[in-house]
Amino acid sequence: MFNRFLYTACTGLLLGAAALPAQANWYLDGESSRLSFVSTKNAHVSEVQRFLVLHGKVDPDGRAEVEVELDSINSGIPLRDERMRKELFQIEQFPTATISTRIDLRPINDLAPGAQLELRLPLTVNLHGKQHEYPAELLATRLDDRRFQVVTLEPLVINAEDFALLPGLENLRNLAGLSAISLSVPVGAVLIFTAR
Repeated sequence: MFNRFLYTACTGLLLGAAALPAQANWYLDGESSRLSFVSTKNAHVSEVQRFLVLHGKVDPDGRAEVEVELDSINSGIPLRDERMRKELFQIEQFPTATISTRIDLRPINDLAPGAQLELRLPLTVNLHGKQHEYPAELLATRLDDRRFQVVTLEPLVINAEDFALLPGLENLRNLAGLSAISLSVPVGAVLIFTAR
């Protein structure tokens, strides 16, 4: 009888643990995730820049949001980062940007570790007090029972005009003495989420 009780209790615990990720919130692992973009100046010089501080969550209903701390911009050139914070992003007024969508978690929860699933989703970007929606092609990979990864299969092309960033770009161009700065930037992401 004791053995049967022990078996029942252990089975219940294992089933409960297996079901946890389906019912849990998934939180972004900011240390392992990356959001970067490529800017082009003077028509032919392209450079990769990234944001170092990201927060995010996917709730059990599939509502997903990633928050980007714009102060964490890192281009490798401190003076340029400071100019971007002040002139382009105007972080005192707009300290963060957000990317949001809704994901059907059932197919992801059903994936075996290592299996992948392509997703086509509309992403809503909130930046500089403006909002714009972009179609996105993403790849979700189930890493293990408690983690999954989402990467962009194709970069999102973000246009400065959609977010009233043209005056800031013009200020940057003048400060840096450039002939031109591209108005569009391709953005790529590698995002790791962990169940809690």
